[in-house]
Amino acid sequence: MSQVYEPVRRWLASIVAVAVVAVGLIAVEPSPRAAQAAACTGTSGVTVVVDYGALGGGVQVACALGDPATGLAALQGAGFTVTGTQRWGLAFICRINGKPTAATEPCINTPPASAYWSYWHASGSGAAWTYSTLGATSYNPAPGTVEGWSFGAGAAPSITAP
Repeated sequence: MSQVYEPVRRWLASIVAVAVVAVGLIAVEPSPRAAQAAACTGTSGVTVVVDYGALGGGVQVACALGDPATGLAALQGAGFTVTGTQRWGLAFICRINGKPTAATEPCINTPPASAYWSYWHASGSGAAWTYSTLGATSYNPAPGTVEGWSFGAGAAPSITAP
C-alpha cells in the first residue's frame, strides 16, 4: 500500500518545493525603481505634479524614473496611490493618496464635473499645461515631460510645470 502512496507523496513534495522557490523569487525580485520626491532631471523620467486644490495637501511633485508606459504608470511610479471607481476601475481616477475621502466621494461612478481629478500634460519644464484628450491608461508620456493632476472643476495645476 505504501507503494501506491509514494508517487503521490513525491508529487506533493515537488509542488511544495516549487511553491517555496516561487515565494523566494517574489521576495527577492527587485521592486520598481523608487520614486523621487522632486521633478525629474532631464529625460531621467516623467515628472508628476498633483495639485490637491481645496482638498488640502497643497501641490506635490515627484519623479517616475524611466519610461512609464502610461500616465497611470507614471502617477503610480512617482509614488502616488490611486483608487479608481467601482464602475470604471482605474480607467477613471477617483482618489489620489486617499483624497477626496470616501465620506466625500464614494467612487462608485464618475464624480461630478465640479469635483474630479483632471489630467494634464506639459512638454517640459516651464511649458504650458494642456488638458489631456486621453485617459491616463491610454496616454504614453515621454521621459522629460510633465504629467499634471488637479482636483476641482477642471482647472490646470496651480504651478508652472517644473
